[in-house]
Amino acid sequence: MPLKPDWQRHGRTTLLDEHDQLQVLERLRQFFLPKDFQPSTTLLNQLSDGYDVADTVADALTARSIKFAPLLLKPKFHNHPIPADLQPLVELYAGYPDWFDQKLAKVGAAAYRRYPLLLVWILRNVALMAGYSIPALSLPLVHTGALVTDALPRLMRTYAYILSIVADDVLQVGLEGWRQSIQVRQIHALVRYKLLHLSNQKVWDTAYWGLPINQTDMVATHLQFSLLIMRGYQTFGARISAEEAAGILHLWRLASYWLGVDLARIPQTEAESWKWLYAYIATQQLDFNMGRPLAQALHDLPTQIMGEQNCIGQLTELVNASVTRVLVGDDIGDGLGLPKPRARYAILLTAPVLFGLDTASLHVPFVRRQLDTFARKRQSNMNWWLKKNDPYYQKKA
Repeated sequence: MPLKPDWQRHGRTTLLDEHDQLQVLERLRQFFLPKDFQPSTTLLNQLSDGYDVADTVADALTARSIKFAPLLLKPKFHNHPIPADLQPLVELYAGYPDWFDQKLAKVGAAAYRRYPLLLVWILRNVALMAGYSIPALSLPLVHTGALVTDALPRLMRTYAYILSIVADDVLQVGLEGWRQSIQVRQIHALVRYKLLHLSNQKVWDTAYWGLPINQTDMVATHLQFSLLIMRGYQTFGARISAEEAAGILHLWRLASYWLGVDLARIPQTEAESWKWLYAYIATQQLDFNMGRPLAQALHDLPTQIMGEQNCIGQLTELVNASVTRVLVGDDIGDGLGLPKPRARYAILLTAPVLFGLDTASLHVPFVRRQLDTFARKRQSNMNWWLKKNDPYYQKKA
């Protein structure tokens, strides 16, 4: 029996050809990758190594029962002597790193928030739903139970985090995107500690999964929120320029850096990002049984909010399922137990409409002003839960 390659040392890692007929992989090969592309051994080893690395600085503080987020977020904290253990994080969050281009990030942020309806569509139905088919991404959520019992708050908290990252202040130190990055990093460290140390039963198999919320899975999340959202916009007809695309990736590079991701692990370009994403998906053990409760809870939100007999809620669920199936694939849609609307490809009819409006806005200022006004109103409407439950958005209301 041939020995497994070193990059397949975790149980979660499959051989490259185990599910190469997956529709999402076929589409990546067809549209985004060089002909006959195969991930390099160097890349596969990088993925495998990243499963065993999490967030050394944050985890060391958490192991000593030091909650760093409240300390870093206290305005008066920085006027007092800084504990040595906290010094690396104080320096990290004190300002922008030298490589950060605020002008480029501002361009990317403006493009990212220009399409609020598409953002929600792609966030929930592509980025989140596709992730539910990968058990390594779902397992920390399954053990917390929050995405099954509190699907709406968790969805809206994720949405609030994304909005804070792409706000016009472009992650200015001290403002909401900066603050939420620190808080999310703290939450990740606490979840890791709980899964590894606090349970009466062994719930996390590090030999099989690697560490919870590890570096490789964090890079995958980085690409979910940057590359997949950006490409989803373009699929539905949005005009995203090369500069805007670069700005989106650059902006999220800083966000991920502030979340504790090693910059050397993040792909530098869009082309490299597609190669990384293909290698990651192609080598993941898939387990739809684990992700199905999460997918069902997210899918059922519209009728839970509007009522099970509400026609708009039912239609919204069919549209959401259509987005997942068209952009991710029917095989993953089937695995997650999503409805299979016959007219699901009709959602692509929005593409020429949006493309036409975007084109007109480039030449007619009145059209651009109207679209900007619509986007702001739509964004305000979609923030209803945040304005009701989140102190930051209550202040802005």
